[in-house]
Amino acid sequence: MASQRLLLRAHDLKRVMQRYLDRLRQYREALNRLNVYPVPDGDTGTNMTLTVESVVAAAGGAEDMGQLATAIAHGSLMGAQGNSGIILSQILRGLADAFRDEPSVGTAQLVDALDRASAAAYKAVGRPVEGTILTVLREASVAAAETQTPAGESLAEFLGRVYLRAQESLERTPELLPVLKEAGVVDAGGAGFLLLLVAFLEEVTGEDVVLPEAIFAAAAAQLIGPADDADSTIADLRYEVMFLLHSEDSGAGDRLRDSWAAVGDSIVVVGGGGTWNCHVHTDAIGAAIEAGIALGRPERIKITDLAEQSADEALHRAAPFRPLAPFADLAVGVVAVASGPGILELFRDAGVQGVVIGGQTMNPSVRDLLAVVEDVAADSVIILPNNKNIIPVAEQLDALTTKSVRVVPTRSIPEGLAAMVAYLPSDDLAGIVAAMGRAADACGWGEVTRAMRAATTPAGAIAEGDWLGIVDGRVSVIAPDVTAAAVGVLDSLAGDDAELVTVFVGSGTEEASTAAILAHIESLGLTHTRVVGGQPLYPYLFGVE
Repeated sequence: MASQRLLLRAHDLKRVMQRYLDRLRQYREALNRLNVYPVPDGDTGTNMTLTVESVVAAAGGAEDMGQLATAIAHGSLMGAQGNSGIILSQILRGLADAFRDEPSVGTAQLVDALDRASAAAYKAVGRPVEGTILTVLREASVAAAETQTPAGESLAEFLGRVYLRAQESLERTPELLPVLKEAGVVDAGGAGFLLLLVAFLEEVTGEDVVLPEAIFAAAAAQLIGPADDADSTIADLRYEVMFLLHSEDSGAGDRLRDSWAAVGDSIVVVGGGGTWNCHVHTDAIGAAIEAGIALGRPERIKITDLAEQSADEALHRAAPFRPLAPFADLAVGVVAVASGPGILELFRDAGVQGVVIGGQTMNPSVRDLLAVVEDVAADSVIILPNNKNIIPVAEQLDALTTKSVRVVPTRSIPEGLAAMVAYLPSDDLAGIVAAMGRAADACGWGEVTRAMRAATTPAGAIAEGDWLGIVDGRVSVIAPDVTAAAVGVLDSLAGDDAELVTVFVGSGTEEASTAAILAHIESLGLTHTRVVGGQPLYPYLFGVE
C-alpha cells in the first residue's frame, strides 16, 4: 500500500489541481454526454475542464499557500465558462479562501473549505435546484462536518468517507430531478465535482480511485455515433477555423497540432516567440477553438463554411475583422456575444462597441469578455450574452473592472438584436438597461438545430440526428427534417400579435428549405425579412415581432 499523507501543503495542493485536470480531461466527453439537453452546446465536461486548465496555468508559479490560494481563486474565475464553470469557480474559490492563511491542510481545513464552497455555490445560483452539483456538494459538506470517534480519523479515512457520501448523493440525483430520471443519467456537474474529491483522495493515499461504472454507463453507451461511422472520412470536413494564438508556453504550437490531429485535417500551425498563426479543417468547431483556449489566448477567430465559401467568400473573409466604428464620446457602450459573419455585421450596424466571438459550443470565459469590456472607450458597458450559458459568466464582470458593467440577460441572437433597437445612448445607464430588457422580453424567438445525442424531453423522445425546434429556450418540436422543424417553430411563434418574422439563415442550409420556410411564413399571414447570418450549428434562427 502506498504511503499516506497526513497533511497537504501548497505543492501537494498544486498536484491535486493537476490530478483534477487530468481526471476532467479523461472524462470530459463522458460528462458532456451526461447532459440531458441534446443540442450542440458548451457542455459541462468542456466548461469544467477549461475552468480548471485556467487554474493550473495560474498556479504554476505559486510557491506558498497564500500565492496558491490567490492563483486558484483568480484562475478559476477568469477561466470560468458556462453555468458549470461559474459554479465550479465558486467552489474552488471557497476552498482557496479556507486554505489561504493555513501553512497546511488537514481535516479541519477541509471541513471549513467544503462548507465555504457549498455556501458560495448556492449563493452563485439565483434559483438553486436540488438534484444537481449543489446537492452533491452540500451533502459532501455535511458528511465532512459529522463528528467521528473520539480518536478521530486519518486524512485518508476522512476523504474516503466524504467521497463515498458524495458518490451516494450523485447516484440519488435522478430521484430528485425528474429530467435526469427520464434520461437515465446522473447530474453531469455533480459527477464533475466528484472527480475533485477523487483528486484529493488519490493525492493523499497514492492509490487510484476506481469510479463506479454505473455513473458513466449511460454516457459511454451514447459514445457510439457518427464519429464511429465507417462512411465518414476526414475529406468531408466542412469548416475552416483560423486564429492567432498568443501563449507563454513555448511548445504551444506543437501541443495545438497534437490536439487538432484528433478533430481535423489540413492543420497548419506556424510561428513562435509567443504567437502562432493557426489553421484547421474540422467539423468540431468548438473543440478546435477550445484547444487553443487551453494553451493561451486565441484572437481574430475566423470560421468559414467551406461548402459556401465560393458563394459567400467576401462576406466570410471581411465581416469578422472589420474594425468597429469609434464611439469614444459615448457614456454607455455595448458588448455582444455572437458568431456568424452576417450576425456580427448586424450587431455592428446596430451600434455595439465590442463583439466577443462565441455562442453555442463556444462559451467565452470571463477573461475573454473582460478583455473586450476594457477595450470599450465608455466608462459604463452593457453586456448582451445572447445565450443562457453565458449569462452567469457576464454577471461576474462588474466586480472585476473599474467600469460599471450591467447585463441584459438575452438568451438568443434575436433577443440581443431586439435589445439593440432600444439602445439609445445617454448618461442614464439604468434607463438604457431597462429599455433594452423590455425590448428583449417582447421578442419571440426560436431556433432549429440537430440533436447531438438521444434524450427524453417533455416534447417526446429524441434520437441522435433528429431535427429539433426550440421555442423560447425549450425543445418543442421533434422532426425528421430541418424544414418540418422550422415549420413547427413558426407555428408556435405565430400568435395574434405577431407581424414580422426575421429569418437568420445559417451555414449549411439548402435554398429549397429556406424557400419552403419563407412560403410558410407568408401562408401564416406574416411578413418576413431574410438575413444571411452564417451562424454554425443552427441553420435557422427566428425572431418574431
